[in-house]
Amino acid sequence: MNPFDIIQDYYRAGTTAYEILVRHGEQVAEKALTVANRVAHLKPDRTFLQEAAMLHDIGMFLTNSPGIGCFGIHPYVMHGVLGRELLNDQGMPRHGRVCERHVGLGISAGDVRLQGLPLPERDMLPETLEEKIICFADTFFSKNGGQNSEKSLTQIRQSVAAYGAGKIARFESWMGQFG
Repeated sequence: MNPFDIIQDYYRAGTTAYEILVRHGEQVAEKALTVANRVAHLKPDRTFLQEAAMLHDIGMFLTNSPGIGCFGIHPYVMHGVLGRELLNDQGMPRHGRVCERHVGLGISAGDVRLQGLPLPERDMLPETLEEKIICFADTFFSKNGGQNSEKSLTQIRQSVAAYGAGKIARFESWMGQFG
């Protein structure tokens, strides 16, 4: 499967959204494959990591996020759920799970309820090794502001802290496993 075939179903090459999605996907894929090398003994599916990393933000065009060239009607926090729906419709439910479960280092049903998020009230936490690796790799890169470089651990920890102690603990656990 070529992720660019799927991307071109929803994005027009040369647009801001396309360029951001592809650049970010490539960054996350490269980081995910680096992590896969570190945990080779766990036998991560490298082909799946490459594909899913390229597609993890496929739903962003449906959100109202003009700063990244997206002019949809949904809040940005919904891009993972929307991406899952798109990829499920393409017959790719495993890839779709990555879309849904990478947002915010994973979102629990409790998070949805307590924060009043416009999401289905269900657990959307990374469970498989590959879901965790992509979620971890994603924290190192931003789509906003044209940032092309990898974030520092200090920057990541500061941004993760805004989501609470549980998210910090999850990130630190992954640092111990993948970092």
